[in-house]
Amino acid sequence: MSTLTRFSVKPLHTMTRTLADVASARREPELVIQGARVLSTYSERVLPGKEVWISGGRIAAVKPAGSYKGSTARLYDARGGIIAPGLVDPHIHIESSMVTACAYAEAALLNGTTTIFCDSHEIGNVMDVTGVEAMLEDARLAPLSIFLTVPSTVPATSPELETAGGDLTPEKIAALFDKWPEAVALGEKMDFVPVAMGDERSHAILAAALKRGRPVSGHVYGREFVAAYAASGVTDTHEAIDREIADDMLEAGIWLFLRGGPPTTPWHSLPHAIKTITELGASHKRIAVCTDDRDADDLLLFGQDWVVREAVQAGMTPEQAWSMGSLHGATRFGHDGEIGGLGGGRRADLVLLTDDLKPVCTWYGGELVVDDRKITPVLEEALCKPYRYPESAYKTVKLPKTVKLTPDLPTEKVTAHTIKTELPGITLGHVKVELEPANDWQTHFSRHGLCFVTVVERHGKSSGNVAYGLLSNFGMTKGAVGSSVGHDSHNIILAGTNEADMQVALKAIEDHQGGVCVVMDGKVTAMVPLPIAGLLSDKRVHEVAEQTRALKVEWDKAGCTIGYMGFNLIPLSVIPEIRITDKGLVLVPEMEIQPLFEMA
Repeated sequence: MSTLTRFSVKPLHTMTRTLADVASARREPELVIQGARVLSTYSERVLPGKEVWISGGRIAAVKPAGSYKGSTARLYDARGGIIAPGLVDPHIHIESSMVTACAYAEAALLNGTTTIFCDSHEIGNVMDVTGVEAMLEDARLAPLSIFLTVPSTVPATSPELETAGGDLTPEKIAALFDKWPEAVALGEKMDFVPVAMGDERSHAILAAALKRGRPVSGHVYGREFVAAYAASGVTDTHEAIDREIADDMLEAGIWLFLRGGPPTTPWHSLPHAIKTITELGASHKRIAVCTDDRDADDLLLFGQDWVVREAVQAGMTPEQAWSMGSLHGATRFGHDGEIGGLGGGRRADLVLLTDDLKPVCTWYGGELVVDDRKITPVLEEALCKPYRYPESAYKTVKLPKTVKLTPDLPTEKVTAHTIKTELPGITLGHVKVELEPANDWQTHFSRHGLCFVTVVERHGKSSGNVAYGLLSNFGMTKGAVGSSVGHDSHNIILAGTNEADMQVALKAIEDHQGGVCVVMDGKVTAMVPLPIAGLLSDKRVHEVAEQTRALKVEWDKAGCTIGYMGFNLIPLSVIPEIRITDKGLVLVPEMEIQPLFEMA
């Protein structure tokens, strides 16, 4: 029997007689976890003096301590610790971690997460259906329960506004639903303005999910869009940024996924949005927590367990918070009969916790995969047999031989339409700056706090589109940074103070067929190579985390005022107020191209 087969759990309908016999003590369980307190997500209580009986990778029963009198079961002594259901993350992007699904599983299980619902629109934007299906094949081999919310907005806007590598039409999305049982919902519908305005393609994609009975996930900014968005069939969102819009969404019948992340990143709206419960009195019954985006470093430090603890800090009880991190996400997607609780027949995806909700051990399908915060040999064996992506995934950065990366210096007085960055880095300000004639760009930079920002089309679908912009408040005074993870079309985004360093960054990305890097004085000082679709490393999570930590150090040295993941969002042309794609500056929500310069 292979290691991966050991992680397979038989369908419940094939095991009901066995589980009934075990629960009735007519048959011995295979595993008994003794000496435990049990965290019930059903009643939101911690129940003392319990033991958990497991057979065939499923829970047969939770019994009073001392109930097991047999002799053949494997025994595990929890020593008074808390046994809870494995965490269920209802909204994540594997690609943001810059590792494959198999590598992601290691970090998730260390953090007590046993099920994720991922939206792979990043690889869809690069490789179309081929990329999504490769990710699904990767997920099938990973020692983790991975479900897909089918990418819904590829590209995020029209071809007139940006160039993507993929084009997931309503027909392609329908085919993914029909082919893959893991495809359980429609992923976040990012083009909320076209949805609210009744765009034909957007609503055809919604229809492909709704007529198959699949729920629709959302992504929306602005209270004025909530009513039309909900009326279009969207029933969850992770984008509630404050208590007011969170309240609007709940009352519109939309599930809330409160997004928690490192406080210095754009992914930490939970403390504000959770006030719909703590200040406005809403129930938490239709509220879950999620991680959304994590790089490999933050994935290890700020997993779903950390978000649960943040919910406790924000006013929820530990039992409520753990339920929001497990049962609620499972319920939203109709999987609460399988995961999210310790009821009979459920998968034996369990976590042993300390009193402050820190995972110590994790069982996945009844197999101990993390013991005392270290992965076990059975998990190590699985992680050493990852999926190999198709060769085409390693050849996605296609650039012209020569690319000019900076705009011509204006010779007359002009008004520049600049992009102002500020924490947390999701929304970007549109700032008009008057530029008097100058002898060089450095004069403008020092006078107005500017630097270059450039987007280069990298899918080989245009004649080499390059768009120029200026960043305000980004903090760079020398050098350059670059990334092939420019959301959502994932063209290459560069920022810098001079053409030479920006060229070095572009060359490094091309040579590695993807990556994120920092350049100073003509040398690459840090880089995370991402050879798979320009999005993913083929290394283990700890190795990528180490590369990412080194990148962050150099990123900070370069003076950048927002982190590299916030930088990656600068081309995301569905979020206000101004963005830059390979086609130019895009005003949002007008969805119009804006020239960089106008005569003053």
